[in-house]
This record gives sequence, structure tokens and C-alpha cells, in this order.
Amino acid sequence: MSYRGPSDSFGAYPGASGASVPVQQPPQQAQGFQPTPFNTAPRGNVYGQRNAPPESLHHRMKKLLERLDRYTAPIEDLTTQPAMLAVRPFVPGIARFCIVVTFLEDSLRIFTQWNDQVFYLHSWKHYPRWFVVIFLATVSLAMLAGAVLILARRHIKYATIGLCGCIVSQALVYGLFSGTSFLLRNISVIGGLLIAYGSTIVQSKNTFAMLPELSDKSQRSRGMLLLVGRILIVLMFVAFTFGKSWFTVLLTVLCTTCFAVGYKTKLASIILVTILAFYNLYMNNYWFYDDSKRDFLRYEFFQNLSIIGGLLLVTNTGAGSMSIDEKKKVY
Repeated sequence: MSYRGPSDSFGAYPGASGASVPVQQPPQQAQGFQPTPFNTAPRGNVYGQRNAPPESLHHRMKKLLERLDRYTAPIEDLTTQPAMLAVRPFVPGIARFCIVVTFLEDSLRIFTQWNDQVFYLHSWKHYPRWFVVIFLATVSLAMLAGAVLILARRHIKYATIGLCGCIVSQALVYGLFSGTSFLLRNISVIGGLLIAYGSTIVQSKNTFAMLPELSDKSQRSRGMLLLVGRILIVLMFVAFTFGKSWFTVLLTVLCTTCFAVGYKTKLASIILVTILAFYNLYMNNYWFYDDSKRDFLRYEFFQNLSIIGGLLLVTNTGAGSMSIDEKKKVY
């Protein structure tokens, strides 16, 4: 069916005698202009066209992420400055040292305070003396050996298992599960160890018939270890935010959330490292004390330093395959 426009606008007007009287065409149609079909009119047309569908949640989230990218781009560009690029090759080694320094300190403390450790576990915890001696010797040697292996990047899988076992066994024997802060901090130290182990797993280079493997088990294992490590590390900040200013709490919550899900991971890691390093130097300055509080503050200082090492290592390795940062590269 042809276009049904006004009878006196286009085409011919029927005369009184029935003959067709030609009507002058508008200038645009004389030049070959064709009227737009009704079904291709712009959306929102007042002549019965359907309104535009609302934006999907995926599209709105994409626009929000793009806007955040524009705001954070100047800050992220600072990491590409020549000074930062010159330091970057040394970051993994520094991070691994920070991760294992708490084990080196704890092993040294057991040897230098051997009598006090035996007296505490035997007299106050009521463990048999032979058990205390074997336990302290085994744990201290295992921590020393595991720390050295991680620094040397040798047998990291077994070193990680051994150090995690030391954390769990010490928590059980010394009764560290009773305090929330101690428990969360030890869990976060385990997260740092998992990140250190996951960062050493490289993608498999094996091919079949000159084609790359479609599924890389080592890469999936690496992504899973980094994901679990990130989640365990941020648990410490649950207790860390108690008693802090509202700005520190808000910034810490935002950064830990981004770090856990793997969005803007490197930026979140740098901010968390800065916050934790500042408060660690300010609150756990054990070098100013000479009494029993010195050992307590030194223990927290080196454990926080281990968590800082895990955060610092992520700034170099990235969040892994199980993260929003990695998914953005695909989609």
C-alpha cells in the first residue's frame, strides 16, 4: 500500500469533472527526495513509535567502569615514570623478603629466647618438656629453611606448605586462635605466602600440532592461588579499621574490595601498602620500648611487613586470570 499523505500535498488532485489536475511538486521531491518510511522513523517518535528500551545493566556498568578509568588514569600513569620503571625489577625480591622476614625473625627469637619459650610452654601451657623441645626445634628450623628456599626461589611449593604448617601449628600450641586480630593477621600471612607461590607459576608453553593449548592447567592454578591469596590478605584489614578515622576506613574498604575482586588491583595494592606501612611504623615502633611490650609490638610489626610484601608482589605480578582486570582484556 502506498504512502497515505494529505491529498492536497503530493500527487494529483481530482478535479470536478473527474480529471486529474496535476499539482506542483515540492522542491525537495522534484529533486528526487523520497519520504522516510514510517517504520524507520527515529526512536521516541510521537506518531506511535515505541520508546527506546532502557540501557542494560551490563552497558551501564561498562560506562561506569570507563568513567572510573578516566579518573584513575592520571594516578596509574605515575607508575610508568622512569624512576618507577627503574625500581620495578627489584620489587619481586623486596616483596619476597618482606613476606618471609616474619619467619626469619620468629626463628631467631626462638633460638635467642630458648629458655623463656620452653618455660612458657612447659609451665604455663602444661605441655611435656620433651614435646616442647622437639616442637620448638622443628618449627624454628622449618621456618628458617622455608624462608631461605622462598628467597632463593627453590622448591617454593614445599616451602610454602611448610611455612603454612608452621603458622597453623604455632597458633594451636600457643593458643593464638583466641584473639581475632592475631587470627586474621596469621590468615593474611598465609595469603601472602600463596601469592608468593602463585607468582612463580608460569604459563605452560606446550603445544600440540603447532597449536597452543586451549586450556592451561598451570595458568588456572596460578589464577586460583592469586585469588585465594588476595581474599586472605584483605581479612587482616577487618580488624585494622577498628579505631581509625572515617576517611581511612572508607579508603581501606574501597581498596580492599577492589583488591579482592581484582579491579584496579595494582593501584589498590599501592594505596594499601602506603596505609599499612604508615600505621605499622607509627603504631608498632617496638624500638622505642624495652619491656615485654617490645616483643609484642615486634611480632605485629614483622607480620604486617609480611602482608605488605604480599601486597607489593601483586603490584608486579598483577591479579591473575580470575580478576576483573583480566576479564576486561577479553570483553
